[in-house]
Amino acid sequence: MRKLKLIWDFRGPDATRIAEHHEIHLKEYIQVEQLKITITGVETLSDIHTIAFLVVDESDMKPIRDALKPHRGQVYTE
Repeated sequence: MRKLKLIWDFRGPDATRIAEHHEIHLKEYIQVEQLKITITGVETLSDIHTIAFLVVDESDMKPIRDALKPHRGQVYTE
């Protein structure tokens, strides 16, 4: 089954701090909804661009996308 990485972009001098905080909310959502998502994270792409993300099975993506409104997505490769 293909996995998709749902991504939220944060830009500016506080991007890393904001992305880290956003990941906390993603983990809370996973817990509240009792989802079997185990991959979340934060990646710093530059001094002013950091992303928060979670990885979902393609078959589970639509309701999660609609609820959380990520900025973009891509196919996840390990």
